[in-house]
Amino acid sequence: MTLRSRLLLALLAGSALADSTIAIPLRAQTGATLPERAVRRDIPLTNIIRKAFAAGTRDSTGRPGKNYAQLRTDYTINATLDPSTSRITGRESIVISNNTADSLASIVMRLDQNLFLFQSPHLAPWIPSENTDGFVITKITVNGQPVNLAPVAGGRGGRGGGTGGAPTENRASGMNTSRATIALVNPIPAKGRATLEVEWSHKIPGGPGANHRMIQRWADTLYQPTQWYPRVAVYDDLRGWDPELYLGPSEFYNNFGRFDVRISVPAGWIVSGTGVLQNPEQVLTATARERLSHVLESDEVLTIVGTDEAGPGKATAAGDRLTWHFVADTVNDFAWATAKKFNWSATRATIPGKRAIPVNMYFLPGDAGLFANAGPITRHALEFYSGIWFPYQFPQMTLQDGPSAGMEYPMVINSNQGAADHETGHQWWPMTVSNNETWYGWMDEGFNQYMNILSAADSRKTAPNLDGAGQSYGRTSGNEAEPPMMWNANYAGPQFYSFTTYSKTPLMLSMLGGIVGDSAVWKAQSEWGKTWMFKHPSPWDYMFFMNRALKQDLSWFWYYWLFTTESVDGSIASVTTKGATTNVVVRQDGQMPSPVVLKVVLAAKGGPITPMRNARMLDSVTALVTYPVDVWFAGSRTFTAALNFGGRRVEKVVFDPYCRFPDHDPSDNVWPKGDPASIAAPTTMPAAGGRGGGRAGGCGA
Repeated sequence: MTLRSRLLLALLAGSALADSTIAIPLRAQTGATLPERAVRRDIPLTNIIRKAFAAGTRDSTGRPGKNYAQLRTDYTINATLDPSTSRITGRESIVISNNTADSLASIVMRLDQNLFLFQSPHLAPWIPSENTDGFVITKITVNGQPVNLAPVAGGRGGRGGGTGGAPTENRASGMNTSRATIALVNPIPAKGRATLEVEWSHKIPGGPGANHRMIQRWADTLYQPTQWYPRVAVYDDLRGWDPELYLGPSEFYNNFGRFDVRISVPAGWIVSGTGVLQNPEQVLTATARERLSHVLESDEVLTIVGTDEAGPGKATAAGDRLTWHFVADTVNDFAWATAKKFNWSATRATIPGKRAIPVNMYFLPGDAGLFANAGPITRHALEFYSGIWFPYQFPQMTLQDGPSAGMEYPMVINSNQGAADHETGHQWWPMTVSNNETWYGWMDEGFNQYMNILSAADSRKTAPNLDGAGQSYGRTSGNEAEPPMMWNANYAGPQFYSFTTYSKTPLMLSMLGGIVGDSAVWKAQSEWGKTWMFKHPSPWDYMFFMNRALKQDLSWFWYYWLFTTESVDGSIASVTTKGATTNVVVRQDGQMPSPVVLKVVLAAKGGPITPMRNARMLDSVTALVTYPVDVWFAGSRTFTAALNFGGRRVEKVVFDPYCRFPDHDPSDNVWPKGDPASIAAPTTMPAAGGRGGGRAGGCGA
């Protein structure tokens, strides 16, 4: 059974069998006849969202419920880098604030560096290029009490060695995987706190696999650590402790909190990272500090550390080693980079409604050309997205050179100018609005791809044009290997991971804009982001919120785009005229319904034009006629649009003139047949992580 079939059967079994509108009548079918269509108009609910509704943590308005709560995790980390061994050694204290109504009998840890252990689970093609010893954890305590780290007999356990009942000791299991569990003698009470102390080390991985986010060093002269410290997993109202292993393709799901981080490196090495540098007077020379003091004065890109200023006592303070101290509040991760010969330049971005912030760029001298326009591109992204969504929430922005090119973290992007716009966009999703990326990557990467199209248009000082985007999906929809978007991104497979995670969302939002208007989509998206700022929304929260914000029941829309791989496949079946009325029969052979949007061109000469109630005149002889999607809800595959413009003859009709609806064959969308506009070129969508966009030829003809 195909993946798609399994999901659809599960959906039908779980929530639709009792709905008589879902059942397809049994009748003899010929090979040329499709059954009558049963249009589904609800948003399927899974057990986890039903549970959340019942508990009052979420509700059908799409807003956090009155009982919504989440963990907060505050980190204090002291880390030391030894370039001679490429090893980082750390000691961290994590204060876990359990703001939920649940008593936590265990703590789940994220140990992503264990991806590099030999025979560690991972998914192709995201295979580590180097095997390491993963996280070497030498000590863990909970509220001062030790945790037994010895392997559990048989590879199982977690109950402290007992055969049942409460654990007799704090006991860790799964320490050789990316997801470890600590069973607690004393659970963390609801609304209570616990302090987790961890001592650890690991080799920073390198190797030939450049551009993978987990490849974090170039030789022994540049390090770009990410996923570098043991983390507490998310505990939420949907699944409890996040159960997913880190397998490579998907990204993250982290708690918010405060990070107080000290990083010791050899003197002369420059360190960049999440947060604000707390001790510039201890690690930077007076010259470097003086240059920094002028960054917010203009849009000019200033040199803070030049190519000839590498080494102790030049840009950094003299000595053997220096400790760089950063603090970041209300963030969901911490990333950093350091190099023996970093160039450092900086400019500013002026955040609407807030203030100017520094934009820092750290790069090797040989990569200066890749960062020549990085400052202006990042400035534009920060200012544009602040205007269309909500103001950038953090005090600075940093671009870091290194092997992990094209990856995002709070206040940090591992990127040069090539992906600066895309990665900066992630500061909104998921660094501020923090969805579960492992399960629903379309809610951050897909949203980001959509906003990149808008930003690219703005940078060209043109209006964004999403015409053609929605239609392009119709040509490929229904592939048996394609998973629906509501599928765990870990298991989408290499063939469709990029498409379902990145590319499909802009196609979906293009169609949505074709129904309600693009500006309405942007306004609703902005309101949703503000509502879920620094929280963990689910796809159901998004769907219900957008329905409410757009003042329409779009449940049918979300169902077909997110839970299926169906398309519209519309056509103009026939056009006949009798008297003053022209009857246009529109047919839809796809399972996804759509509004009936017709561009009607009238004869240049004739009697006065009387516009129809559901028509908008585009010019003196062209009208846009719209019928709501509910004309299909009875299940028919045809709809007759009766056009009457006071007797003026209809000369041309185009279904879906802006190519917003996923149509398998747009060549039959134009009458008279054979019109050049009946052949629409496919839209060029941006590649994953890219900035481009395009328009389908023939749309609007």
